[in-house]
Amino acid sequence: MTTAAFAAVDLGASSGRVVVGRLGDGKLELEVVHRFPNEPVRVGGTLHWDILSLYRGMIEGLRKAGPVTSIGIDSWAVDYGLIDASGALLGNPVHYRDARTDGIAGRIGDLYPVNGLQTLPFNTVYQLVAARETPQYRAARSLLLVPDLLAYWLTGQIGAEYTNASTTGLLDVRTREWSSSLISQLDLRADLLPPVRHPGEVIGYYEGTPVVAVGSHDTASAIVGVPAEGTDFAYISCGTWSLVGLELDEPVLSDASREANFTNEGGVDSTIRYLRNVMGLWPLQECLREWGSPSLPDLLREAADEPALAYVVDLDDPVFMPPGDMEGRLRKMAGLPAGAGRATITRCILDSLALAQRRAVRQARELSGRDVSKVHLVGGGALNELLCQLTADACGLPVLAGPVEATALGNLLVQARAAGVVEGGLDAMRALVRETQRIVRYEPRGDEAAWQAAAARAGR
Repeated sequence: MTTAAFAAVDLGASSGRVVVGRLGDGKLELEVVHRFPNEPVRVGGTLHWDILSLYRGMIEGLRKAGPVTSIGIDSWAVDYGLIDASGALLGNPVHYRDARTDGIAGRIGDLYPVNGLQTLPFNTVYQLVAARETPQYRAARSLLLVPDLLAYWLTGQIGAEYTNASTTGLLDVRTREWSSSLISQLDLRADLLPPVRHPGEVIGYYEGTPVVAVGSHDTASAIVGVPAEGTDFAYISCGTWSLVGLELDEPVLSDASREANFTNEGGVDSTIRYLRNVMGLWPLQECLREWGSPSLPDLLREAADEPALAYVVDLDDPVFMPPGDMEGRLRKMAGLPAGAGRATITRCILDSLALAQRRAVRQARELSGRDVSKVHLVGGGALNELLCQLTADACGLPVLAGPVEATALGNLLVQARAAGVVEGGLDAMRALVRETQRIVRYEPRGDEAAWQAAAARAGR
C-alpha cells in the first residue's frame, strides 16, 4: 500500500467542510482543512440553498488542501439545480424543507414497485411535479443533483451519480437506471436526466486533479465508513437525520415494506441501503438555535439526570419537519408542563429519538429476514453519549458508536480504491476503519417493558 492524500468535500444541512485524508501503510488520518456555513435563504416565500456560497467554500477548501491525488464530493440527497443549454444555472436549488411539495405525494399513485422508495414529501420526484409548469423547468436542459452540480462546475462534465440518483424516485430499483415508465406516467421530461455514473469513476479534472465519483449521497459514503464485520449489523447514520437500516444485496419490495415506509436506496458496490429516515437530531438542533446555542455538554449532563421516558413524542410526525418554534411544538405534542425546562425537553427529544431508532431497527430486521446482533451508530450522533446509551437500551442490542467522520471516511476510501491505494471490497475498507478509528461500545441496560410502554404512549 502506497501513501497518498485525497480531498473529500462533505456538505451537510448546516455546514460544509473539506477533509484531507492520508492513506497508506495501514494508516488512515484525517484533517479538516476548511469549514464553512451552509445557510439557507428565503426569497419570495421560497426557501433556497445558497449554492454559490457552497461552491466558494469548496474552492477555498480545495486551495487549502494543497496537492491531492483526487477529489470527491458528497452531500444530502434529493435537491437539484437546473441548467440551461449554455450551462448556466437557472436559479438556486430549492431547499427540501420548502413547502412547495406539500400534498403532492398524496395525489400521486403508488411508485414503490418500481422505485422502492419511502414516501417522503421532499423526494425529487415530487419536487419535479411541483416545478413542472414553471419557466425554469421548461427552459432547462439538464437536472443535476447538488454534488453533480458542483462536480460539473469543477469539471464541465454532466452526469448523475448512482447512489444519489437512487433517492430521486425516478430510478428503477431493479435495473438501476432511469425508469422511462415512471417518467412518462408523471409527465416529466426524460431529457433532463443525465447518464448514470457509479462510485469510483473519474468524472473529469479540476486544475489537473481527477474528480472521482464517490457515494455522493452522504449516507452512502457513511455506510462505507461503518466499521462492521459480517452482515448481522444494523446501522444508524445519525446527524440532522437518522438513517436507520441494513445493507442488503437486493431490494425488499413487499407490501409490508411499503406500508412500513422503508426505502431501498443504492449503495456503493451495488448494495442496497434498506432504511427509514427518522427525524434525527433536527429537533434538538432547532431548540439549541432557539435557545441561543447554550452549552450542549452541560445540557446533556442535566438531561441524563431527568426521569427516563417521562415524556415522549412520535418524532416521525410531520409536525416536526419545518423550522421555527420547535420548543412550542414539542411542549404541545408531549404534554410537557409549563414548568418543564430545557433539560426536560432535551431528554424528551433523546428518549423519543431512541424509540424511533428502536422501531426502525426492529422493523428492518423483520421485513428483511436479516439477523441483527449489533447496531453501528456513526456520524455526529456518536459523540452524544446519552443518545448512544439510550439507543442501546431501546434496541436491546450493543451499540458501537463511531466513527464520527464516517461520511468523509467513506468518501476518501472510495477515492483511494479508485487510485489503487486501497485494494478490495467493502470488507477491506471497513477493516481499515476498524483498525484506525475510535469506536465506543455501549451495552444495553434498559427495561424492555418500560420501552414498550413508552412506544405505546408515543403512538408507535
